[in-house]
Amino acid sequence: MSLASLSITALRTQLTAGEITPVQIIDDIEKAILANDSEINAYLSYDFDKAREMAANADLSLPLGGIPIGIKDNINTLGEPLTCASQFLADSYIAPYDATVITKLKAAGAIPLGRLNMDEFAMGSTTGNSSIKRTNNPHDLDRVPGGSSGGSAAAVAANMAIATLGSDTGGSIRQPASHCGIVGLKPSYGRVSRYGLVAFASSLDQIGPCTKSVADAALLLNAISGVDEMDSTSLDVEPIDFTANLNKGVAGLKLGIPKEYFTDGMDANVREKVKAAIDQLKAAGAEIVDISLPHTEYAVATYYIIAPAEASSNLSRFDGIRYGNRAEQNGNLIDLYKDSRSAGFGSEVKRRIILGTYALSSGYDHKYYNKAQKVRTLIRKDFTDAFEHVDAILTPVCPHAAPKHGENSDDPLKEYLEDICTIAANLAGIPGISVSVGKVSADEHSEEKLPVGLQILGPELGEEVILQVAQQLEEV
Repeated sequence: MSLASLSITALRTQLTAGEITPVQIIDDIEKAILANDSEINAYLSYDFDKAREMAANADLSLPLGGIPIGIKDNINTLGEPLTCASQFLADSYIAPYDATVITKLKAAGAIPLGRLNMDEFAMGSTTGNSSIKRTNNPHDLDRVPGGSSGGSAAAVAANMAIATLGSDTGGSIRQPASHCGIVGLKPSYGRVSRYGLVAFASSLDQIGPCTKSVADAALLLNAISGVDEMDSTSLDVEPIDFTANLNKGVAGLKLGIPKEYFTDGMDANVREKVKAAIDQLKAAGAEIVDISLPHTEYAVATYYIIAPAEASSNLSRFDGIRYGNRAEQNGNLIDLYKDSRSAGFGSEVKRRIILGTYALSSGYDHKYYNKAQKVRTLIRKDFTDAFEHVDAILTPVCPHAAPKHGENSDDPLKEYLEDICTIAANLAGIPGISVSVGKVSADEHSEEKLPVGLQILGPELGEEVILQVAQQLEEV
């Protein structure tokens, strides 16, 4: 068996026993990538010589000693190219520093390996918005892996990575995790530093792990979480061991089922798998409670005002002057800005910048942006009220399994609705995890091969409880 197919937990056991070496893990990952990535297209770049050098000097006494971790291509890693899957940065930007999560990974003994494909500047839910290549779902190459962290999820699912980091602004870790059949965790806002993450929407973005198991997600969260003086939004809370409660089971826990997430538009096969998983948790001793999150219906509209508005501001720095690819100057400075941004940004990024700029424009900010922030407060209150009665909330991750490439390309609004079950958690700042609960058929004539994920949401800083529930699901 290839070492690339094993979990962090399994590899660490063999490493500390002296049965394998970190260099052997790197070798097996290289073989897997060379054999499979020409079809899947999860990676944008990698440096195996550098990884082998780090592996040869790995400190196996550290929690992640000798474990290679793939990195989404919007997280700065010193000396590595960073493109955000955009022509604006392609072949022109080398990260001059490590993001805090990379510093923490290295301190835990991990080896950053490879840059993973994504929707351009993390804007999308298919990884089809990458301007460099299209990533395919390992379970069906004709289908999307989800997005925007599609490369991160696909690499883990295809055993081309032990684990990876992604970022989640509206579901960008959990949705591809569901479509690819892996574990994807979005921590509470502020639990993990955003320093070194290229900002999309600063009040929503959060870095998190994509892994083969729940225990691996907990191990990675142990490594990357914590307060950071470089990020004023990171939370100064007591460090905890997220692996401590994994095996406590769910007996006595109250788990809420919000009626708003089980709509008529949900695929019947997905509904069946999610319901079956809920029944398994009930059989394991959990109390299942019906709840309501009444402002859920406004989440998508609220998100697509706030996120583009923040993106409009954050992406203003990409002008071709300070860094990035600059257009040939044929006119004045304004023309240079326009030509550089027109050539550098893809259509989806341009669309969201325009939406955001409009929402913030004079005379409209009170009508749109300020009103959206008020609705966001109501959505957050829905969760706060719900968690007074339940320990965690269970929902589908997506109303259906992975769609085919291009299925929604002519209808941006339909693609935006891909994140209908995940967006509210980002607006509220709460943690969420996707765990695979089975596979469904693409149609009545095909075999069951498309993964389906169950989403577990917890209260702010409630990662322990959602990991506990997720571990129970994984075991059954």
